[in-house]
Amino acid sequence: MSVSASLCLILVFYRLSRVSSNAEGDALNALKTNLADPNNVLQSWDPTLVNPCTWFHITCSSDNFVTRVDLGNANLSGQLVQQLGQLSYLQYLELYSNNISGRIPNELGNLTSLVSLDLYLNNLNGPIPETLGKLQKLRFLYG
Repeated sequence: MSVSASLCLILVFYRLSRVSSNAEGDALNALKTNLADPNNVLQSWDPTLVNPCTWFHITCSSDNFVTRVDLGNANLSGQLVQQLGQLSYLQYLELYSNNISGRIPNELGNLTSLVSLDLYLNNLNGPIPETLGKLQKLRFLYG
């Protein structure tokens, strides 16, 4: 393989990883815009950055995929968004002790890496989506 072909391949993989990271940032930004944040805990969530891995309350893998969202006891209110279901590598979604209302989006059933979903002490209503039943790695569901 020539050097130029190798560089081309590297560039393609780099762009693919950036697209994925931007998609995750877009999903998290959708959540941010749907929540009231009186304490500005989401202030560092800047959608113009390459990926959300530098944002406070976000943990990423070494490959820059979001694996954890820690927003427990943050005085947030509003509703969850279906775009959260796009965080394919998410393992922990910690949203306990807020004032989040509405339903749990069915799209959270797409989070096949999810181990823990903490939604307790919120104002959620409606049934727990059946889609969560297909999450084989889910060990902790607090609601």
